[in-house]
Amino acid sequence: MIRLAFLRHGITAWNREGRIQGRTDIPLAPESREQLAALTLPPDWRDATLHASPLSRAVETATLLGKGRPVHTDPRLIEMDWGAWEGLHGRDLRADPASGYRDMEQWGWDFRPPNGESPADVRERLTAWLGDLPSPPPQPQSPLPPGERVRVRGTHGKDLFDCAEPPHPNLLPGGEKEFQNASDTAPHLIVTHIGVMRVALALAWGWDFRGPPPVPVKRNRLYAMVLAADGTLRPAGPTEGERLS
Repeated sequence: MIRLAFLRHGITAWNREGRIQGRTDIPLAPESREQLAALTLPPDWRDATLHASPLSRAVETATLLGKGRPVHTDPRLIEMDWGAWEGLHGRDLRADPASGYRDMEQWGWDFRPPNGESPADVRERLTAWLGDLPSPPPQPQSPLPPGERVRVRGTHGKDLFDCAEPPHPNLLPGGEKEFQNASDTAPHLIVTHIGVMRVALALAWGWDFRGPPPVPVKRNRLYAMVLAADGTLRPAGPTEGERLS
């Protein structure tokens, strides 16, 4: 399994104005840059491989939080295409019966704005990107059954059975050691857009874009998942996400 987390980019002027951004390349607002520069990723994610949508608001968010570490971009992580509705206000579209606008809870997978993308279109490119993530390296096989532990004595590298090299590499609070899960070896942090995140969360939590979403996407929070060997996403964190600090 591969550990990964999704994070929404920082705030832009269009976000503040309530405009639909889609693929329009709107930069971060100056105050958002200052806020992001002062934030820190949770400890488990500070060394994660950084990925981002190629739009500047996502790349800059990843760069600021990564403190200048390399950011890998891919067009498959770009925001959902809102077509003719980009730059418009959702409230105006909602008030116009002729617009065809629907609230997210009534989309289903196949709803699309005029000349835009559907969630199913985003799902296709996102799953293709997930399929290209490198698999974690194989881990050494434990000589003990799952969950078994070896207690070590002092700092001399000997256990109670006088083994020179206890097989478990991670020291536990009681002086015990156990194997590291393979999913902990390949963390990936993806900075992207709310449309892409909704699709990822829908896949992980089994939502079909009908009814309220099970996970509300909030700013400055990581939403952790694992990518299983069969290509499926599964939740690996709380629905409220993990706050940046």
